[in-house]
Amino acid sequence: MDTYAGTSRGRNLGRRAADAAGNARRLDWVLVVSVLVLGVIGALLVWSATLPGDGGDPRDSVDALLRHLAHLGVAWVVCLVVATIDYRTVRAYAPIAYAVTVIALILVLTPLGAVINGSRGWLVIAGFQFQPSELAKVGLILILATFLGEPRDGETRPMSRDVLLCLLFVAIPLALVMLQPDLGTTLVLCAIFLGMLTLSGAHLAWVGSMLAAGAAGAFAVWWFDMLEPYQVDRIATLMDPASDPQGSGYNSAQALIAVGSGGFDGTGLFQGEQTHGRFVPEQHTDFIFTVAGEELGFVGAAVIIVLMGVVIWRILRVALGCDLPYPRILCVGVATWFGFQGLINIGMCLGVLPVTGLPLPFVSYGGTAIMGNMLALGLVLGVNSRDRGFEY
Repeated sequence: MDTYAGTSRGRNLGRRAADAAGNARRLDWVLVVSVLVLGVIGALLVWSATLPGDGGDPRDSVDALLRHLAHLGVAWVVCLVVATIDYRTVRAYAPIAYAVTVIALILVLTPLGAVINGSRGWLVIAGFQFQPSELAKVGLILILATFLGEPRDGETRPMSRDVLLCLLFVAIPLALVMLQPDLGTTLVLCAIFLGMLTLSGAHLAWVGSMLAAGAAGAFAVWWFDMLEPYQVDRIATLMDPASDPQGSGYNSAQALIAVGSGGFDGTGLFQGEQTHGRFVPEQHTDFIFTVAGEELGFVGAAVIIVLMGVVIWRILRVALGCDLPYPRILCVGVATWFGFQGLINIGMCLGVLPVTGLPLPFVSYGGTAIMGNMLALGLVLGVNSRDRGFEY
């Protein structure tokens, strides 16, 4: 009896080891390594961006680096755990994930919410801060993929009732985020919905209607003066960067100076005068790309852009290899998120897009943002290991 039990346990352990090895082989290692390299570059840039100036305490920089590395470590563990879960199990819990993120967005507007940089976008509980809008992107992708990626019997594309229901799912977090207000996240949520709707196979009339509604909404917001004064100033500054270099145009002007001073190969890591002079605000979060531009130059900035491109390409490649619509639409949502947010972040650092306060995925400092990015990456890796139509 003991011999049989021991043999059975050995077989179970062997099967689990074989399954783990198989899952490791099925990981998209190009995607994993690209994100790892972005994380390493980001950690170095955060360290440099938080180095104190004259008379500062160097321990503050070390503390920031250690916190950032801790965020990365925990997020990678969560990512790999999510990657081992069958995406069909994740799909079953999509409504719960969506509901939790909506509840968290509602709580932000209560006394539990905290105002940081002019936006009530943070929850403070037991001394811990986190930003529900980052996790809301994951919840929205999951619920949209569930309805856009599961046509009814006899149907090959989402029908009108599916699209209308998804509009409701988008409208709720969108309204809550606009109340904070957080224009950057609002744009990202809209982009996610439009990207997933477009590639879900829905009628082009719906896509055209959404674009027209978006244009009409933007015009109405401007016409009825619904933007905050600082948002109007940012748009005006984009049209004429030199109009207010010491006021609303200060961030963009300093970001351009920092990026331009790096030249081709940069001033050297930890050697950026603009960075260490604290001329660029929020340089370890929203403006992390300016640190790369100054200290790593055109070469380093180009490496970040190429790595971001590789990440998006590999996610879309996973989507292309999916046999079923649900995992394909899910991957499209994640790729749209990373691509659009990366474009906005880099664009505002180069002065070609308005300042919106969005972090650069996988690079910027921020526990909730990193966790949201890695959760989404884990979902893609899970799809890649279980539903693909070709070998990589």
